[in-house]
Amino acid sequence: MDELNEQIAGRAPLAEAVLQSFAYVTQESFLDEVFEEHHGRSYEKVLSFAGMVAVITDALLEHDGSGHRALQQAQTDEQLDASLAAWYGKLRRIPESLSQGFLLKSTQRLLGILPVTKSEVPKSLRKFDAFGIDGKKIKKAAKRLKPTRGFRGSVLGGKVLVALDFRTRVAVAMSSHEDGEKNDCPLVAPLLEQLEGLTRRKSVGVLDSQFCDLKIPAELEKKGFHYVIRYHPKVTFTRDEEHPVTTGKDAEGRCYVDERGWLGKENDKRRRYVRRITLQRPGEEAIIVVTDLLDEVEYPATDLLELYRMRWNIENVFQRITEVFHLQHLISSSPKGTIFQCAFCLVLYNLMELERSYIAKAQKLKPEQISMENLFYSAHRQLIGWTEMLPADWTVTYFAEPLTAQQVVARLHELLDPLWKDEWMKSIKKKYLPKQMDPPTAGGHTSVYRLIHKVPSS
Repeated sequence: MDELNEQIAGRAPLAEAVLQSFAYVTQESFLDEVFEEHHGRSYEKVLSFAGMVAVITDALLEHDGSGHRALQQAQTDEQLDASLAAWYGKLRRIPESLSQGFLLKSTQRLLGILPVTKSEVPKSLRKFDAFGIDGKKIKKAAKRLKPTRGFRGSVLGGKVLVALDFRTRVAVAMSSHEDGEKNDCPLVAPLLEQLEGLTRRKSVGVLDSQFCDLKIPAELEKKGFHYVIRYHPKVTFTRDEEHPVTTGKDAEGRCYVDERGWLGKENDKRRRYVRRITLQRPGEEAIIVVTDLLDEVEYPATDLLELYRMRWNIENVFQRITEVFHLQHLISSSPKGTIFQCAFCLVLYNLMELERSYIAKAQKLKPEQISMENLFYSAHRQLIGWTEMLPADWTVTYFAEPLTAQQVVARLHELLDPLWKDEWMKSIKKKYLPKQMDPPTAGGHTSVYRLIHKVPSS
């Protein structure tokens, strides 16, 4: 029987690669360490943190985001010792610090087995660790809690602010708040505190226009970060008349203006000297960024504009964790539970980025040339086949022996280097007309947090 099971497992190499790397990132001893460091006031009795992770893994990888089906399967396999109500209650109360620590620590562990691929960061900026920073509202929370049941509009879960490492293409950290309507700016400082310990190199943060004020640049500078932020006209810019304005063209032949000046009014103590680059785009809104990287020779304007363009990658991550990893199917109806599911989806995204990087390196492709959606679709089918064809106890035994980082790397090369399907190649993007927005839902929206605490929506 074991020989037959091994033959079946051999027909699902992508599934084994996902399970093998996930087993490494979520080893029980490692999860115990994460819980011990970040659990706050929560505790473990019958339900362990590792057990919670196992059920949510099954829900998101095999059951299309259905926590109920995953719990039923866990009961069938005699892997759940608590009732469904106790499990949901535990998820509802999971502290934000544990969600944040789970993403931070698991990503650090994953980076130890991530293959080195060519960085897409412009050459002049590769001496920095470049992070795209943006926020996400967790939408479509279920209206199971009593304060939410009578609300006619859509209900938000929590709010997260995520940092994406442009060099490795993985989400490395997040800060959060239970209120999905919370502004992103107050979440920057706690996120930077997490990023401080990740690298000894200088870093640069890339942010959108909502972060263009006088407080956020000060926060970034205080933590040793440089910045590239899209300019917002709400903040006064006064050009330095004594410094010459330079002009040029980017790779697409569009004209830009590079100038220096002061961000903020003259009587504001927070006023700072910056460089402002304006890229004209015929038929579209101009892109204007401000930065504290003042040297035009060392940091060409075209490189800084290209770095800002990479900020869109974090929007793609949000879209993928929502549509591909089932964040639109929220298992928990509480803000804390939705934040943990979001952190978990980011970990899954990082794992699929790991698999994509191995395959791309073996095929001599850029990881961006491989479709994350199509790759996960193939992995999803193999994972379902693995679960249906192989006994649960055999799978547990198969992955029971913890592997070292070197052993995991060797096994992933063995599994993924020979793999390729033409359907994984990403199609060439076409330019479409802007999508017509759907009409707003009757009743607007608010967050679970505001309904529970009776806070007026902004």
